[in-house]
Order: sequence, then structure tokens, then C-alpha cells
Amino acid sequence: MEASALKKVRSKLVTPLGMPPPSSRSFSRPGGMGKKKDYTPVHWSRYFTSSEKVIINEDGDSFQVYRRGSSGPLLVLLHGGGFSALSWALFAECIEGLISCQVLAIDMRGHGDSKTHNDENLSSETQAEDVVSVVKHIFGLDPPPVVLIGHSMGGAIAVHAAATEQLPTIAGLIVIDVVEGTAMEALASMQSFLRSRPKHFHSLDQAIEWSVRSGQIRNGDSARVSMPGQLTSDVSGECATSEVSATATPTVSSPGGSTPEASTALKHGECINEEDEQEKGETSPAFPTEPAFSPPSASDRSGYRWRIDLTKTEHQWPGWFHGLSATFLAIPVAKLLLLAGIDRLDRELTIGQMQGYLQLLRFSWCLLCFHAVSEPVAVKVQLTVKKKIQNKMIWSPLSHSIIITKPFFVREFVT
Repeated sequence: MEASALKKVRSKLVTPLGMPPPSSRSFSRPGGMGKKKDYTPVHWSRYFTSSEKVIINEDGDSFQVYRRGSSGPLLVLLHGGGFSALSWALFAECIEGLISCQVLAIDMRGHGDSKTHNDENLSSETQAEDVVSVVKHIFGLDPPPVVLIGHSMGGAIAVHAAATEQLPTIAGLIVIDVVEGTAMEALASMQSFLRSRPKHFHSLDQAIEWSVRSGQIRNGDSARVSMPGQLTSDVSGECATSEVSATATPTVSSPGGSTPEASTALKHGECINEEDEQEKGETSPAFPTEPAFSPPSASDRSGYRWRIDLTKTEHQWPGWFHGLSATFLAIPVAKLLLLAGIDRLDRELTIGQMQGYLQLLRFSWCLLCFHAVSEPVAVKVQLTVKKKIQNKMIWSPLSHSIIITKPFFVREFVT
């Protein structure tokens, strides 16, 4: 009975839009009380080589993209709801150091620096068309082999984009932590989660600090580069990425304790130090779950708010996930599904696995803690993606699905 009740609680905590629930965990200050954490924002150029706006139609709809690498297969990265292309920053740096590839991270409609005539139209059909149009406008009708990689909402859009068959060179599909059954069940709790977030931040540093302390973003380096892409300035009305200087933060020193040397090591595929590993054996006062935030007053004309109001798009959420598992299984390309645990499988995928359509691999490592799997950037994720791209997706005609899951650990948040 207790196990069944716990499973129900877990399923209610899943947040399919891409946003993790508020953390109940307290974070210890690494290095003891004397070590001050750095919450200053980092410019996108620390992780990407170029950025550009891609106009896809006569309406002037433009999509901000970030690029890295110049040859090899094209990895198209699609973020979760509420996040931005910069959520893939650490992943992009690491994967491009592991294999020869091109990385294209896209700010989805209504997110980041992308601007359309209807930012609230987040239907699966529209977003899938956006992805196809962006790729075609950059690479023409004959792009390199394409691997679509999406997290949460982005994973669902990756499936829908692949299903359009409008990308003739698609070679693979990687979906991270989104399954139709559990996602549909979790939609009912999304509004309460969105209401629980602070509505306003007085500075970018404060927003970054909240994201790390609350557990929204697991990795401190990732928070420093990606949080500006999730916010808009009260003063300019523009995405906060425009306010981050390219020269103010030449190196990275994160709340998680990562040093410039550690960041450089990522290029060679070495392990990223997770916050828990660094804190092992240390005793220091715990942070509160969330810092106190003062609500904006009428005279408060400066600060930052969320780039997108996801509450206004609720009627479109079911369309992202309805029929997702069957569509995923039917797409005739090599596929990889990364999940936070085996109990994420829904009925359709479980049957497929039992019938031999899916290969189930389980790992005993516990670095994929949190729903925002793409942000902790556990190196085994990159290594797994590298292996499947090299062995399955680019040089092999295999089209079976591979599900990689991991058992739950006490220190995990099932989100």
C-alpha cells in the first residue's frame, strides 16, 4: 500500500512542460561557510560559437538559434517549456568535444529571443513546422544528417517534427524524459506549480540564485548561462540575454563549484562534478529551500519577469502529448528515449518493450537527478548520445528504439 501511494505521489510531481516542481531539498554550501557562491550571469558565447536570428516567413517570425561546430551530423536541440535554447549550453560544449558534429539549439516559439506574430500559439503542429522551417532556412533542402534531440515539451515537438517527414535527412530521434501517459496525468498539477514560482526578480543574480536554491536548475554553471533566456526586462521589454555582457564573464565559476579548468575539461569528455559529489563529507548550514522574494510594487519599474506566461497556453498542453508514444514507435529512424526511471514507461511503451520492439538498458548511475535532465549535463548522457549517434543513427540502418532508464535513488527527486 505504501509503495502504491508513493508511486501516485511521484506521478503527480511529474512536470511535462519542462519545468521541475519546487524542491523540498536544502542545499549545503560547498566549501564551507567562507566560500561565496557566484550567481552572476554568463554570456552565451562562453558555450556557443555563433548566434543568429532566422526569419522563416513573410510575417517576420524570427527564431533565435545558437550554433557550435561546423561539420558532421546536425544535432537539433529543442528545450522544454519555459526554458530556452541556452538550457543546452553545457550539453553543446560537451557533445561537440566528444564527436565531430554541428549543434543547433533553437529558442522555441514564445521563448527566449524568438519573436513571432503569435507567441501563444504553441500547438504541436505549429511548433513542429517552426523546427522544420528553421532547419530548412539555414541548411536548404539538403541538410546534413539530422538528429532531433528534445527535452520534455521539446521531446514531444521533436517527435511531431520527425513525423511530418519534412526533414529528408533525419537520421535519429532522441527524446529526454517525456512519455505520453505520465505527462498527461501530470498536466492537472501544472497550474499550481506555475503559480508557486516567484513572479518577479529584482536582478538576474537573484533569479539565478533562486533557480539553483529551489532546484529548478541542478547545475550552477547552466543556471548562470540559461536563466537570462527565461526572463524579460521590465525596462526594455526584451529578453534578458541582451543585458548580459560578452566581456564581463570570460570564465565560469559556478555555484556548484566548477572551476575554469573543470569547464575546459568538458571539451575532452571528462566527468562534470555534481554538487552532491563535491559536498560529500562536508557539514555546513543548509540553505533554505527558497530565498525570500519581495513582490513588485507599483513603483518597482526595474527587474525581470518570466519570458512566457505558460498558464495562458494550458489548452494546448494535451496536444503535445496525445498519441505521442504510438507516434514515437512508428517513426522509422533510430530512436533513443532517456528516462529518469523505469516507472515512467506508459502502457504503449511497456507493451512495445515486452514485445521486443524496444531494448531496455538500465544504468546504476544516479546523475540524472531532476526532470531537467539536459541541464545537469551528467557526462554519461553525452557519452550515451555519442555512442548511439556513432553506432546506430549515422552509420547504421537500424531503426529500433532503445530505452535507457535508471533506478531511483534516495537522493533523487522524481520530477
